[in-house]
Amino acid sequence: MKGSLLYEGKAKKVYYVDGKPEQLILSYKNDATAFNGKKKDQFAGKGRLNNLITARIFEHLHQQHIPSHFLKALNDTEQIVQKTTIVPLEVVVRNIAAGSLTRRLAIPEKTVLNPPLIELFYKNDELDDPLINDDHAKRLADVTEHDLDHIKILALKINEILKRLFRQADLELVDFKMEFGRLADGTIVLADEISPDTCRLWDVTTGEKMDKDVFREDIGDLIETYETILQRLEENKCVK
Repeated sequence: MKGSLLYEGKAKKVYYVDGKPEQLILSYKNDATAFNGKKKDQFAGKGRLNNLITARIFEHLHQQHIPSHFLKALNDTEQIVQKTTIVPLEVVVRNIAAGSLTRRLAIPEKTVLNPPLIELFYKNDELDDPLINDDHAKRLADVTEHDLDHIKILALKINEILKRLFRQADLELVDFKMEFGRLADGTIVLADEISPDTCRLWDVTTGEKMDKDVFREDIGDLIETYETILQRLEENKCVK
């Protein structure tokens, strides 16, 4: 089934599917990167965890009628998806102030953001994925105002679903990053992954960081943290 390698990124390898040009295989790597690739390491088992967590989350989103590229998990480290043309935007939804937001705007950490804040970043490694506005996005990412409205409405809907999902697993969804892609007919759908690599999660009871911040800040065991998230999702039957 797996064809030739199409692309290798920081976290995944992307393969063609033999005989099915409209599908791709995502193979999750054990690499961990932070600060736009400036900090790097490898952790045995990380690819498995990100693949399984992402698969369960996308399955849940499918049940909630969220359109995405996800089709099914193939094995512990791979999943099959519909081929999309990625919109070169990172869409970040923030529920609580943390990370770069607190540094850029001096908003105190843990400030609840109601309504949630949406930020757009231009996907360009050479420029370190700069923060942009809607007019920049329309010029750089080949999107219309209607496209942006659609993406933002979908992002907020996904946010509400994931807040409930993670809360059932005793996790607070502080913020998270999404990417979107266009199917062959031009429809924009959720793409890429949703995992502890792309979410900022805090334990509801202790406030402990339960995401890639444990790697960024050298404050914990990344694999143990990701295993805990997967176990909580499964044990609480959050994702069927």
